[in-house]
Amino acid sequence: MTLTAQLPEALRGVRLDGRNALVAGAGRGIGLAAAIGLAQAGAEVYLASRTPAELERAADSIRSAGGRAHPLVFDVTDTGAMQAAVARIPNLDILINNAGGNLPEPFLDVTEEHLDRILDLNVRAAFLVAQAAVRKMLEWSDRRSRGGAVINITSQMGHVGAPLRTVYCMTKHALEGLTKSLAVELAPQNIRVNSIAPGAVQTPINRAAWDTPAALKALLELIPYGRIGQPEDIGRAVAWLVSDDADYVHGQTIVVDGGMTLYPEFARGG
Repeated sequence: MTLTAQLPEALRGVRLDGRNALVAGAGRGIGLAAAIGLAQAGAEVYLASRTPAELERAADSIRSAGGRAHPLVFDVTDTGAMQAAVARIPNLDILINNAGGNLPEPFLDVTEEHLDRILDLNVRAAFLVAQAAVRKMLEWSDRRSRGGAVINITSQMGHVGAPLRTVYCMTKHALEGLTKSLAVELAPQNIRVNSIAPGAVQTPINRAAWDTPAALKALLELIPYGRIGQPEDIGRAVAWLVSDDADYVHGQTIVVDGGMTLYPEFARGG
């Protein structure tokens, strides 16, 4: 993905000049799209991932298009490394809390090792990244006038249930709860907190889920809008939601899924 795509007409007025943004899980997929959307709007972006080569490519693509990007290599589950990296950011206005993972398997086959791995990544690390980022935001002497924004990237699975995804659904529901509680607690500091819940999005981690014509057809039957989401769909939502245009949107979830979380029979026309 490159920075060559232009913001749609409706978003060309969105500007984030002078803002610093941290994107966790920024090496590819939704995180990279979010970073690109923020850079297109003028933010200086700090890209966090544990994969140096991916981060360098992402940062280079943003810089080559005139944006400002800085790679930060760390694993979000390594709390000490994460906190040290966040502390090195000069100041922070925006957090996109995107790092996460999934191990689809039947409920009765979930091992403690797999349970702990996904809980550690999707819940514990997300909480601690938010905590470190908000502490950094509050170092700004006049945060109440400048404002700040946190977006937790959750999932449509944070609003429904699904077979083979009991742990994933549990963790994404937890992030939705974190979003609401943080929104209440941080409002007095003028830090807005919201979540974006993507549906089926064409990312490297998801491609295997619809790698046959039959699987793709079955998936599309569940999406009223008739197409699979692209990372850019999430990136545009991120850029708008952290901007001043969304100043009164607080403690909410924007589900970006082409209508997939609607009653499935609606998508089938029944």
